[in-house]
Amino acid sequence: MNNSAVNAARLLGAGLRALLVLTVICGIVYPLAVTGIAQTLFNDKANGSEIKDKNGQTVGSSLIGQTYDLPKNDPNDAQEAARPDLKWFQPRPSNGLGSNSVNTQYALILSGATNRSADNGAVNGTCTQDAEEGTLCAQVVSTKEAVIADNSTADHQVKPQDVPADAVTSSGSGLDPHISPAYARLQIHRVAERNGLKVTQVEKLVAEHTTGRTLGFMGEPRVNVLELNTALKALSQS
Repeated sequence: MNNSAVNAARLLGAGLRALLVLTVICGIVYPLAVTGIAQTLFNDKANGSEIKDKNGQTVGSSLIGQTYDLPKNDPNDAQEAARPDLKWFQPRPSNGLGSNSVNTQYALILSGATNRSADNGAVNGTCTQDAEEGTLCAQVVSTKEAVIADNSTADHQVKPQDVPADAVTSSGSGLDPHISPAYARLQIHRVAERNGLKVTQVEKLVAEHTTGRTLGFMGEPRVNVLELNTALKALSQS
């Protein structure tokens, strides 16, 4: 056997040994070590930040928003508009990618925002009912009207100035699981009425599920809608 063949065999052997060693380290040892550390130190987050109800059933993830709608009259009608189930706290809109997007109802296929300017569809610089259909202004105006109508009760009238921005606009991802404390408080009277609860009971529930700024200065106060509705279900059934 000549030297070139011997050298080739040595290189091939070294390559195979490196492949085997790296496969064991990167494909077995490292994943097991990382998984073990994650499960030991961050078990909840590693498993998807699942939220469970009082019966121990997983109802969703605290990281992903979801809708609370009434069943469709015709489940096979893709064009039928979703109707919110007003016994629950409602999340912010999830049509960040527009009305033709696959992500109009917190679908997880993709996420994103319209990237439209704040005055998209504005008339003389103001969003009015004359805004062109399909524009951001038209969406905001119609959504605001629905929020006012849905959340006004016999003994509590929601005023237009009470509606916060997150009640009528989607988040950058379209999957935000949180709403502002202001939007949660706006829904209290309607939720209390629909569930046969006292307003003070629901106010306490919102206060208990309001999270402050991270480390006291990052981000904004927020309320996780899924966690709040899970607690609301437990309270209304108690």
